Amino acid sequence: MRVLAWSAPMMLAVASVASAHAHLKQSSPAQGAVVSTAPAQIVLTFSEPALVTSLSIQHDANQPEKLGPLPKAADVTVTVPTPGLTPGKYVVTWRAVSDDKHITSGQVRFTIA
Repeated sequence: MRVLAWSAPMMLAVASVASAHAHLKQSSPAQGAVVSTAPAQIVLTFSEPALVTSLSIQHDANQPEKLGPLPKAADVTVTVPTPGLTPGKYVVTWRAVSDDKHITSGQVRFTIA
């Protein structure tokens, strides 16, 4: 019984710390979007300030291309211009560090029709 009484508060503390890390709330283009015109920029919106340390875009089966310039400071919204994009399927891969130094990463997939 003593172990249970001690473990419940610890589990709540760990859960609250884990949920404090930055995560991607939305993107433009949105995940899974099919757009008719090429976006001039990629916009990532995080749950809290994050420093994007890596951002690339891959068109169909081609090699990923790095995007930049990347911001020099953490922010909730990150906007990076895209090169001239042509119709096809794209994967944007990002990596960021939140203020608590937690590293997070992900992908956004969209299609230009």
